[in-house]
Amino acid sequence: MSCRTFSTMRKQNILRTVLFVVFFSVASASLTLAILCKDLERYYHNKAALRFSEEKLAKLKSLNKDYDILLSQVAADPNLVGRLGPATLGREPSKADTVYPKAHAEQLAAAKKALAAEQVKKVKEPEIPKWLERCNERGKRIGLFIASGILIIISFVCFNPVFKKDE
Repeated sequence: MSCRTFSTMRKQNILRTVLFVVFFSVASASLTLAILCKDLERYYHNKAALRFSEEKLAKLKSLNKDYDILLSQVAADPNLVGRLGPATLGREPSKADTVYPKAHAEQLAAAKKALAAEQVKKVKEPEIPKWLERCNERGKRIGLFIASGILIIISFVCFNPVFKKDE
């Protein structure tokens, strides 16, 4: 065997190996994607739910802090309960020379609805990437799975090593 033939065979084997690695890597990555599409979608939903829960937890911590401050103020000033009572319970103020804001039940209900509508706007669907939405479509997912399998078969059949038969 000549040196030139050996060099040519070596280049061909290197090329076959590189093509095998490229084709097999692409095929295995797309096959993995076809299998894990639903799990990836669930991941994005869980991530959004976690973010929403963390926001709610931060609001609750803020409310707890506000209540702790209010309780410390009540402990420091006992007259504060007498001033907060009429506003909280909706009774008429006991002091005639003090002006209190008057809110009616209808006004409070309207304000409550407005705040609830604002909270609903804040809760939004998780941002799932468009490519993942397309991959999750049943037909495209099956097509991706079949194409990946075919590409794996092609990479094994077309780029396998060539062995010379002894003559």
